[in-house]
Amino acid sequence: MTITALKDAQASSQSENKLLLSDHEREALKELVRYPLTAALFQRRSRRFLRGAEIPDGTLKYKSRFKPEPLSELERLLLVTTVAGKTGWHESVTRHDRYAPHLSNYPGAAGGRTFPSAAGFHTAEVFFTDDSGTYIFETRDTPVPVERDVEGNVELERLLAAHKSQIRKLSDKRIHIPNREPYMEGHNTWVGNARGSLLVFPVGDLAQHVLLNIAFYAQNGFTIYDDINKRKIPGIEEFRDIVDVDNPYPLSFLDQYSLAELSAELAIGPFAGQLLLQALGLGGWIYDGIDRLTILGASGDPQVPGLGFRYDTDPRWPQPNPTGLEGVFTAFTPPHYKDLREAVEALVVRKFGPGGPFNPETPGPWKDSPTVRASAQLHDERFKRLIALQAQYMYDTFGKFPATVPSVYILMYLQAQHIDTEYYDTLFKLGAYLPTHAHHHARWHDGDPQA
Repeated sequence: MTITALKDAQASSQSENKLLLSDHEREALKELVRYPLTAALFQRRSRRFLRGAEIPDGTLKYKSRFKPEPLSELERLLLVTTVAGKTGWHESVTRHDRYAPHLSNYPGAAGGRTFPSAAGFHTAEVFFTDDSGTYIFETRDTPVPVERDVEGNVELERLLAAHKSQIRKLSDKRIHIPNREPYMEGHNTWVGNARGSLLVFPVGDLAQHVLLNIAFYAQNGFTIYDDINKRKIPGIEEFRDIVDVDNPYPLSFLDQYSLAELSAELAIGPFAGQLLLQALGLGGWIYDGIDRLTILGASGDPQVPGLGFRYDTDPRWPQPNPTGLEGVFTAFTPPHYKDLREAVEALVVRKFGPGGPFNPETPGPWKDSPTVRASAQLHDERFKRLIALQAQYMYDTFGKFPATVPSVYILMYLQAQHIDTEYYDTLFKLGAYLPTHAHHHARWHDGDPQA
């Protein structure tokens, strides 16, 4: 491509991703950043009744007189950026006695997002779906889009504009989730993933998280053994000088520990989004009451394809095991890698290659970021063999990686929507919704065409 053509392509891309705001939206953004965090925390409630909804029976029976009303592009962008936006360079894990003076080299990404990740692993990406289609919001390994100023602030409109370019459309359709069990828990069937709503959900690469934890254990002098089959991992004795082979951790503990760590970040991101709902004057809540296999594409029903992830089954496993969708999101495990050694090599590239947290060319928060990043201890060939040995044993013995938990995992969903205040006025005491809800349309939509 010529320089002229490259500049034209860049200009076209910037034009497509430019954030076009009306005057009232800009005023609404200015007011949004002044909303108190304490108010968002202490006024938080799950407000489930949206415009267009109906509760057909019971003491809370009610039918909305409004049509379903999707969120605006700005409202949607604010929420997904709150759930998983990249907000600057993280400051890494500073020191470790075991390999000082080297910089601790646990993290998998150089950038920090709106939610924390155990040891900076950052193995999740965010997907979302609404009436306009299904999307992935790719912020895990992208560069930091907007640098902070000298006071640590990021101008919100610039941050939103930068994140708009990181949304990729996967389908023109909302993910189809039948509103009945087992696809959706019974108490959500009247409202879950309803027309007009936005459904946001992080998807975690648990295989990569376990691989990173095997490395984490080894860096701390630990190894694992197969507590299910009551045996040591063959070949582990070779690494006695690196890890304590006489006092290993149970393999099942490694899997459960990793699942718990990943679950925390899969919940914190949506919770941040729910806090923002109070400030935006939107309804919604966070919940886990949609079958995760249905979302990923492993429901077994061709009429309910979900995200269409590759999945496998095995008599040894209690459930199908989704592993990813090529070109979109794939776990660090076969069949997306030839074997676990290849996955380990990919992990090393993620950490030490271009854009990685330990590549001296990656910008950072320090005055001399190249020197700090280059001071991290490298994963040498022997260390990589130690990690791959344990991971490959798990895959060979149990038929998948990780051994006892899914390769890809979903936990919490954030659902956001325009609430029907008339429902709350009719059936609830005063205070069921906030002034931000009462004035939402005047503030964010310059009036209420459906009123």
